[in-house]
Amino acid sequence: MDLQSVIEIDRQLLGVFNGHHSMFFDTLMVTLTSGVTWIPLYIALLYLVVKNNETMAQIGLVMACCALCFLITEFVTEGLVKPAVARPRPGNDPEWMYAVHVVNNRRGLDYSFFSAHASNTFGIAMFFCLLVRNRVFSWLMVTWSLVNCYTRLYLAMHYPSDILVGLAFGACVGSLVYGLYRLVFKQISPNQHYISSQYTSSGYSLADVDVVACVLVLTYLMAIVFSLTMH
Repeated sequence: MDLQSVIEIDRQLLGVFNGHHSMFFDTLMVTLTSGVTWIPLYIALLYLVVKNNETMAQIGLVMACCALCFLITEFVTEGLVKPAVARPRPGNDPEWMYAVHVVNNRRGLDYSFFSAHASNTFGIAMFFCLLVRNRVFSWLMVTWSLVNCYTRLYLAMHYPSDILVGLAFGACVGSLVYGLYRLVFKQISPNQHYISSQYTSSGYSLADVDVVACVLVLTYLMAIVFSLTMH
């Protein structure tokens, strides 16, 4: 299979995600793809970290690792790979731009490969999954990243291969940064083992995890309500 065949498969797969539209979903996808929409989630995650770490050093370490996840994924995608590959976004590809549905003329001005949204969100999601170690929480965080990825396909901002590579890169970055976190954490914290039905194995309160879950679900609901009112 040559490169042109792979590109054609990529385009056909994009049609599966981009081929069905309505005013409601157009508004919903634009809302969910915006970083502003997820500010309540970021605040809830900050609350989780502050509430469940005993010292400013521990809190600062988690925050620094979150920032590192974002900086690495953003620098590699936007600063290195996209300019080097220079693949046009689907909505700007001269051979494909009129075959995709573009919402509100949002075509994007930069390049497509690979997705910063996918790598950023999955990097953060992976780091928090390893940090908190709760099945429901992990499922919610991974789903949050995948929802963001779906919006990029729906809005014709990326091809499926852009998303898949972004997810893989984000997973690697999140895992590596967590490994760095563990090395530093051992130096600034005593060995602690949590055996309680009220805490995760890493010492995070399940009640506080529930707060994050509620904020995430409410954000989805508010996005849906907003989209319905704009419809």
